[in-house]
Amino acid sequence: MEATLRKTMTSVTDLLFPVSRTGKDPQRQEILNSGNDYVTNLPLQMALYFNVFFSPIWFITSIVVLQSKFESLDILYKIILVATYAVYTIIEIIRLYLGYVGNLMERVPELAGFWLLTLLLQFPLIFFLMLNEDSIILPLERAVHIIKALFIVFEVICGYFAIRIMVNYQVTKFHLQQFTELEEIEDPYWSEKKINTKRE
Repeated sequence: MEATLRKTMTSVTDLLFPVSRTGKDPQRQEILNSGNDYVTNLPLQMALYFNVFFSPIWFITSIVVLQSKFESLDILYKIILVATYAVYTIIEIIRLYLGYVGNLMERVPELAGFWLLTLLLQFPLIFFLMLNEDSIILPLERAVHIIKALFIVFEVICGYFAIRIMVNYQVTKFHLQQFTELEEIEDPYWSEKKINTKRE
């Protein structure tokens, strides 16, 4: 009776005065409150933010420049450049969305998808558009491609570190939560022994 009364009073106290939990077990409280920590990458988020505003400017500039030089291109480069710009634009929208969701909501799969799209598709495509002299690169076109390439290189580097930090944080949090759940499990052997000791 005394044990249940003490347990009830403790739980009511913990419910009404949550600050008292820290004094009892600071390590457990820190683990349980660790879900409030943010591990989003600020430089990556800033790059994504400015890239979202720069992408329409890049797209409009690229289309205007492509239209102005379209008649001067070989038939092969006409097809290649139209296909490249179409694929690049579609992937850019998906990539920026995945980057925003993955970084702000701390979701590793979305952030990994963003990083892979950036590294495997956008990186080679922007360098193809920037460095292929047979496509008659105009100065304005080269300027916007250089800015876009700088965004992409910066996002590849920041994305890599953001994924590493986020994965390490989530793995640590998972292991610590498993550890605290194990501490809460009562061993039936010891609880029976305590009951038998009290009876004696």
